[in-house]
Amino acid sequence: MVEPSGKSRPETADDYIIYVTTRFASAGRFFGELALVRTTDGRKLYPFEGSSPIGPFLTVDAARAAATAHGASLIEADLKNPEA
Repeated sequence: MVEPSGKSRPETADDYIIYVTTRFASAGRFFGELALVRTTDGRKLYPFEGSSPIGPFLTVDAARAAATAHGASLIEADLKNPEA
C-alpha cells in the first residue's frame, strides 16, 4: 500500500508508481502485467475490473515494454483529467 502524499492532485509523472512484470502463457507467449498507483491519494488506477490483458507477445522484453508504455499512457491521461 502506498501512503498518500497529501497533494490535492497529481502534477507530474513522479506522482505515480508503476509496477511492471510479465507472466508466461502457453505456446511461448508472454503477457505484460501492470499495476499503477497514484501517490497523491494512494489510489490503484490499474488494473481495474474488466481491464484488457496486455499481450500476448513473443518475448519477455516486448511484454514488459508494452506494459510500461501502457502505464505511461494511463499516467498522461490521468494528469490531464485525474480520476476521482
